[in-house]
Amino acid sequence: MAESDWDTVTVLRKKGPTAAQAKSKQAILAAQRRGEDVETSKKWAAGQNKQHSITKNTAKLDRETEELHHDRVTLEVGKVIQQGRQSKGLTQKDLATKINEKPQVIADYESGRAIPNNQVLGKIERAIDVRSRSACVLRPQ
Repeated sequence: MAESDWDTVTVLRKKGPTAAQAKSKQAILAAQRRGEDVETSKKWAAGQNKQHSITKNTAKLDRETEELHHDRVTLEVGKVIQQGRQSKGLTQKDLATKINEKPQVIADYESGRAIPNNQVLGKIERAIDVRSRSACVLRPQ
């Protein structure tokens, strides 16, 4: 048996500092004194409920004068669709079923709330037989 020294203690694994201890001011200062590289960074609004704070960019956006929105179909288009549908004796639901769209789509087009879609307008044109002058109204260039 090899010589054993009962007085010596071998540490196989030393536990490192916990996350809270490593982040403490004392731990940072001690690491700096030892000459270790220490990187610290402060998280923006860490631990605070500041997701709704007003920033400089918000004021800049408020001053912006350009209005960004989608173009809608005109009321003239809605009236042409409505007159064509009524001349065929169709309800909004019947027309929607005929062109495989929801009734709300027809209601939106007739009221001028819809964003123009050439596929839908083409299906409506074919379903209510809108030709010549009215077709120019339905599909603006």
